[in-house]
Amino acid sequence: MAEESETEVQPKQGHQVIQAYLKTIDSSPGVYRMLDSESRVLYVGKARNLRARVSSYARPTGHSGRIARMIASTASMMFLTTRTETEALLLEQNLIKQLKPKFNVLLRDDKSFPNILVTADSDYPQIKKHRGAKKEKGAYYGPFASAGAVNRTLNQLQRVFLLRDCSNSMFESRTRPCLQYQIKRCSAPCVGKISPQDYQQTVQDAEKFLSGKSTDIQARLGREMAQASEDMEFERAAALRDRIKALTQVQTAQGINPKNVDEADVIALHMENGQACVQVFFIRAGQNWGNHDYYPRVGADVDPAEVLEAFVGQFYDTREPPRQLILSNAVENPDLMADALGQKLGRKVELLVPQRGEKAELIDSALRNARESLARKMAETATQARLLQGLAEAFDLPKVPERVEVYDNSHIQGAHAVGAMIVAGPDGFMKNQYRKFNIRGDELTPGDDFGMMKEVLNRRFKRLLKEDPDRTRGMWPDLLLIDGGAGQVSAVREIMEDHGVGDIPMVGVAKGLDRDAGKEEFHRTGKTVKALRHNDPVLYFIQRMRDEAHRFAIGTHRAKRSKAVGATPLDDVPGVGAARKRALLAHFGSAKAVARANLADLKAVDGVSAALAQKIYDYFQTG
Repeated sequence: MAEESETEVQPKQGHQVIQAYLKTIDSSPGVYRMLDSESRVLYVGKARNLRARVSSYARPTGHSGRIARMIASTASMMFLTTRTETEALLLEQNLIKQLKPKFNVLLRDDKSFPNILVTADSDYPQIKKHRGAKKEKGAYYGPFASAGAVNRTLNQLQRVFLLRDCSNSMFESRTRPCLQYQIKRCSAPCVGKISPQDYQQTVQDAEKFLSGKSTDIQARLGREMAQASEDMEFERAAALRDRIKALTQVQTAQGINPKNVDEADVIALHMENGQACVQVFFIRAGQNWGNHDYYPRVGADVDPAEVLEAFVGQFYDTREPPRQLILSNAVENPDLMADALGQKLGRKVELLVPQRGEKAELIDSALRNARESLARKMAETATQARLLQGLAEAFDLPKVPERVEVYDNSHIQGAHAVGAMIVAGPDGFMKNQYRKFNIRGDELTPGDDFGMMKEVLNRRFKRLLKEDPDRTRGMWPDLLLIDGGAGQVSAVREIMEDHGVGDIPMVGVAKGLDRDAGKEEFHRTGKTVKALRHNDPVLYFIQRMRDEAHRFAIGTHRAKRSKAVGATPLDDVPGVGAARKRALLAHFGSAKAVARANLADLKAVDGVSAALAQKIYDYFQTG
């Protein structure tokens, strides 16, 4: 009789899988990743001691609900050792932003912040808003919390210091003062209304103001006003008086204006019902440069210290931290976080949780804003959830949609054609998911909306099938809204079936009788045309999504058209960048004149070397 042997069945996921890794990892600092059965990253964490941290997950009990669910879904793990725990923290935050794991606290807003730039390429520097890499020469001041905060500050600076904000090309082509001079927002350096020396003095004053030295400026302007009055230069005295008055108004209008905080970010966290809002105030040069609210993805059982540490780490992963962070709550590892941020900045960064004094008052103000912002957000989310539920009921959808994609085209008689896609979900419009499509079809008849929509949808589904073939990453739509009637619906359905995605619900929104808003007709494959009551909230919701798609498409089209209008043959000449293009156009007046210029004239242009002049000459002579 054969002896029966019992084969040990290896666990596929759960704490026993994690237990097995303890045999192969040591006590080094590093980063670990927990993956599910389909190799999707569930969680990214750091550890001073990888073995000790992983052993805590190997226990079958004693975990919060969120951690227990994560452990139960874990089928494998990955490890990366680092030299220090600080390196592990920096790597962890970078991986979280890159991989967006399901069980991590996740900061979903990753936009850059604008700065104010005072240029350094002219005797009459320009002051302007700047966003992105700091490649242009000049002095940068920021960050500001929003474009609105920058625009308000620029408006104030123009009133006080009368600096130009026009582009170099406009500045060089002026022959008489513009409206800004007439309304006392510019000193008109373009036509010599102010000397280079006096203009440079106002630039220095503006930079002192942006550096927090406004009191010094007021004192000097006061002395100059008194001297002008004594010298009976009453017009100049009046102008100086107006500047002092404007400067005083700027200082009193800033609201939060700390006396003893020069450079800091004030970060306050409010959590309620499994949701969180983080409010950030930007204090630079002793001035409030605006605030911004964030809604990180959290769970119901996440500790505030964990949320705030994750937020700080991810927020400053691609941003320069200030010298001081004033926090509403302590983070889990304050010394480690301060060390990591200090390494990034190249100087000491201090983390404070104030209990009294001016800094505590700043936190109280930020907390109040966070609490009010979260209340508004929760009310909006509840309304959005009801609208999505109504959308599912109106069109007999198999489930309540979490991702609605709306498409539209824009062109003028077929020229500069673009397609646009906007996305709406439980949190409203998801602007970081918007996409634009430059229509490439050379064989398309100008103005062929059917053809343009086909091209856009073909490209969209080809990309989805390539990047997320299993539909597991949340990139696939639960509903498509198409601008058009039965013809567009039929064309789009054909494309979807060609790609094997005909199961995705799709609705065509036609203008309806008299093309009036409120009389829209909704077309679906194999179903009768549907209309909604004129006062139905779902109808307003669809109109709002359609209008947003139209707005985005129009804006994209205008940007493309403006770029085409500004294009010249100089754009194609090797070695001619934006600055040399401006210099050539300013010297010759037009691209045609540049093309007709002889070699000697090209060499006479500032910034154009003999070698580049030869390239430009050869390009147009042989072209």
